[in-house]
Amino acid sequence: MKRLSKIIHKDKQLEEFEKRDLGEDLKRGKSAVVLRPKIRQMPTSIMLDPVLIEKLKAKAGGRGIGYQTMLKIIIHEHVDEY
Repeated sequence: MKRLSKIIHKDKQLEEFEKRDLGEDLKRGKSAVVLRPKIRQMPTSIMLDPVLIEKLKAKAGGRGIGYQTMLKIIIHEHVDEY
């Protein structure tokens, strides 16, 4: 039985993409637009214990996000439990 070797063929577009940063090309050509959905959000104000804020910052830092974003995630995930 003969062993078949796989030949990986890359097209020219893929080769170009892998060897350069296309960000400047896209900006110059204005061929891409970033769309963000408009989500209405309302600002709130809440008084929190400094120890709680430090805990939030520590947990958020481990995930590479801000503590306010971390708090928002926690509220979103658990609001229906109460």
